[in-house]
Amino acid sequence: MRIGLTGGIASGKSTVARKLEQLGAFTIDADVLARDVVALGTEGLKAVVARFGNSVLAADGSLDRSVLARVIFADPQARADLNAIIHPLVRERAAELEAAAPVGAVVVHVIPLLVETGQQDRFDAVVVVDTTVEEQLRRLTRRDGLTQTEAEQRVAAQASREERLGAATHVIDSSGPVRETMRQVDELWQNLST
Repeated sequence: MRIGLTGGIASGKSTVARKLEQLGAFTIDADVLARDVVALGTEGLKAVVARFGNSVLAADGSLDRSVLARVIFADPQARADLNAIIHPLVRERAAELEAAAPVGAVVVHVIPLLVETGQQDRFDAVVVVDTTVEEQLRRLTRRDGLTQTEAEQRVAAQASREERLGAATHVIDSSGPVRETMRQVDELWQNLST
């Protein structure tokens, strides 16, 4: 069974994915793969530098993610250009990992931009981890140290809450206490793994 797990930035996707993995899911995280495909020495990093220049590199030659983030969240075309580089590489790596999953596994693809990239129909189920925009902004400013404006830019760069919920076959409400979110994940797992 193939599950697409998504949600807005700072919605709790990683927490839900970790719990599903503990319950027995085989998880593939697009955010982790997105970092891997632009690691030092990769073709992905070369392509990013070709598009954005050396200013997006740290002193050691690795990608300076904070510099790149300032560029792409201020410029929709730059963000589209970056996505055109990263997304095919991530999908290729995700397919390799899925092929290596144990037979009969529940494979959970954690894809923050699942709806934005039109992938919702590629999965047997789509789980949306949902919280309010206000909660997302609060978490981003607290967790990542972003300014309110930076947090708002990141939320605005993604699909709306309504668009994500429209693609969902299952919804995990992560706006309450973590134990309540985990209870919902346990319930979801019982539904998915039977």
